[in-house]
Amino acid sequence: MLILDPEAITLATLRQLRNGSSARLDDAALGRIDASAAAVARIVAGGETVYGINTGFGLLAQERIPHDRLAELQRNLILSHSCGLGEATPRHVTRLMIVLKLLGLGRGHSGVRREVVEALQALLDGDAMPVIPSQGSVGASGDLAPLAHMTAALMGHGWIDLAGERLPAAAALERMGRAPLELGPKEGLALINGTQFSTAVALDALFAAERVFGAALQAGALAVDALKGSVKPFDPRISALRGQPGQIRVAGELSRLLDGSAIVSSHHRCGRVQDPYSFRCQPQVMGAALDLLENAARTLTIEAAAVTDNPILFSGEDGDDAISGGNFHAQPVAFAADTITLALCEIASLSERRISVLVDPKMSGLPAFLTDDGGVNSGLMIPQVTAAALVAENRSLAFPASVDSIPTSAGQEDHVSMAPIAARKAVAVARNAAGVVAVELITAAQGVDYHAPLATSPALAALHGAVRAISPRLEADRYWADEMAALQSAVLDGRMSGGFLLGR
Repeated sequence: MLILDPEAITLATLRQLRNGSSARLDDAALGRIDASAAAVARIVAGGETVYGINTGFGLLAQERIPHDRLAELQRNLILSHSCGLGEATPRHVTRLMIVLKLLGLGRGHSGVRREVVEALQALLDGDAMPVIPSQGSVGASGDLAPLAHMTAALMGHGWIDLAGERLPAAAALERMGRAPLELGPKEGLALINGTQFSTAVALDALFAAERVFGAALQAGALAVDALKGSVKPFDPRISALRGQPGQIRVAGELSRLLDGSAIVSSHHRCGRVQDPYSFRCQPQVMGAALDLLENAARTLTIEAAAVTDNPILFSGEDGDDAISGGNFHAQPVAFAADTITLALCEIASLSERRISVLVDPKMSGLPAFLTDDGGVNSGLMIPQVTAAALVAENRSLAFPASVDSIPTSAGQEDHVSMAPIAARKAVAVARNAAGVVAVELITAAQGVDYHAPLATSPALAALHGAVRAISPRLEADRYWADEMAALQSAVLDGRMSGGFLLGR
């Protein structure tokens, strides 16, 4: 059980949460929540007109709501906003979204009662994930529709996936021994304003990208050995002169992975001057991608525990202030998600080019398509085509969602971020990139086998063994799809990443 301090969230903690660790807020956060709820009670009792507490929403903000209809106001807000479409959000992303909502509320500026936090916590503890359609948010005024579906489930509306069984929300709550949540003033708005859906999906993409990056780094090193490529471009002195941190780290990792390779030693004075860019420029290209991913990680770590609802409450000696601003606008998340996509596109593109070199006998000096008895056997001819198709698909997904905007709410919300679209695209691109890297792992392992009895490095021998446990050496043509899919899954779940982590 992780005890969460919303004011001290790290990337490592978010990685644990993404992987399903149990979590709850610390006592200090609960105290701040109680103090913020008391501020809302004082505002309501004082009769002051405050947006979202006793007014309508959006363009209807000028409509003052009578005290006896405040509960109805919050209920109608949730029901009217529960209008998403599309496939259900994956359970692990929904879980992360709930935790992020708890973190934001735990900062103590949202005005919800502790009962709301306990209802969200019960979903986590009971493995009860609201069924949340993945489409319907434009990433401004908060992720309104997805968060409304989460909140509606607490109220007994919609559906809940209870430990893998999909039930009407009211039935699931009854099985959990919980009554439907009744919202107080401000609480519905606090729950649906916020960037938690976009941020959860973007974090899912980020951690997928982290694993894909690590696997691509390993595959790229193995491909260098398969080509009998030079390690000189990875000399730390070259990268130090440029000074880019990602490049420096990648060059160091490639040098470490290839250290001790008998294949490298065998061609120390071979006379080859330069390898293709996809091999020798790995520090420059992969390093630039790494810098993008690190920047995205910083943005999303900050956003994970940010206060992103509206209005935001401040209390002090001079009284209580409820200030309407725009923290719900998810532009930082949109930019982060789009840069994850750009980085993944380049990682996959570079990987596919190495595959192409290795299967081309004119470039690699190896048998055509890395198969014996060519002609009867096609070898790795068509797996390279699959990799090329995935790269092409990624390019079609690479147009940044963050530069688009469609005004909503009768023009009141006249600029939106499209962060959830950017984040969902990044997840799709990560899966495609993992498929490309899977093909490179097969290709590079096959290429290294042709250099026997010369052995690759100890580090890469472990990678080679992991690949061969899933995809045996190619002796003659066989059915490829299953082992390629299995390697793609191994890339996505981190088994091929060599323990690579962002933030180091």
